[in-house]
Amino acid sequence: MKIIKYPFWIFYRIWFYTLVATPIILMFPFFFISVLKERWYPHFFKLARIWAKFTLIGMGCYWSVKRSESLVKGQSYVFVANHTSMTDIMLMLVAVKDNPFVFIGKKELVKIPIFGFFYKRTSILVDRNSAKSRQAVFIRAQKRIKEGASICIFPEGGVPKESVVLDRFKAGAFRLAINHKIPLVPMTFFDNKKRLSFTFFSGSPGKMRVQVFPAITTNDLTIEETSALSSKVYDLISNSLIDDYRHKKTR
Repeated sequence: MKIIKYPFWIFYRIWFYTLVATPIILMFPFFFISVLKERWYPHFFKLARIWAKFTLIGMGCYWSVKRSESLVKGQSYVFVANHTSMTDIMLMLVAVKDNPFVFIGKKELVKIPIFGFFYKRTSILVDRNSAKSRQAVFIRAQKRIKEGASICIFPEGGVPKESVVLDRFKAGAFRLAINHKIPLVPMTFFDNKKRLSFTFFSGSPGKMRVQVFPAITTNDLTIEETSALSSKVYDLISNSLIDDYRHKKTR
C-alpha cells in the first residue's frame, strides 16, 4: 500500500519547491527593492507573508492559530518554536502579523537558489561551529531590536531526528531575551512534521495548528536565570506536544 504513495510524495515535494520559487520570481523586483535598506524591512516582511500564505495554500494546507493573549502591535519580541519541518518558516510568518521579525538561522540555507539570496539579506546568519559567529549574532540582533524588529529563533538549533519529539534547547534565544529585556513568546507547531518533514518520502495536505503562549517578561531576569527560562519554555512546548498526542490516542 505504501508503494502507491511514493509517486504522490515525489510530486508533492517537487510541487513544494515550485511553490516556494514561483512568487519570489514573480515578485522579484518588489522583493529586491525591499531588501536594499534595513529600514525597509517591514515592507519585505509583508511580501514574505504573502509568499508564505501562497506556499501553504498551494500545498493544500490550512492553519489555525490559538492565542492565549494578543501581541502588542509594534512591540519587539523573541519568538521561539519547535522545529520539525521546512514549512516552519512559512507558518511562523503566517502566525505573526503585526510584529515584523528577523530570523536567526544557520548559514547553510544561503545555498538554496533564489530563496538563499533574500535569506542572506534579511536574516541573521550563524555558524554554530564558530564562537565568533555566535557572538556576532548578538550584536546584529541588538541593532535590529533597536530598529523595532522582533527576533525569531528555533532554539533546538536545527531539526532533530524524526524519532525525537523535542530536542534540547540552545541558550541563545533566552540569553538574547534577557540581555535586551524584551518579552519572549513560546509557540508550538503541532502538525508541520506531517505536512512536510525532512524525510523525502513523506508529507500530505491538511491542517497546521499553532499554539501561541502568553509572552514571558524578562525585565526582572538576570543572565544567571537563562537556564531556568529555557527549561520553563521547554516544558511548555513539550507538555503541549505530549498532551496533543494523548488527546489523539483517546479519540
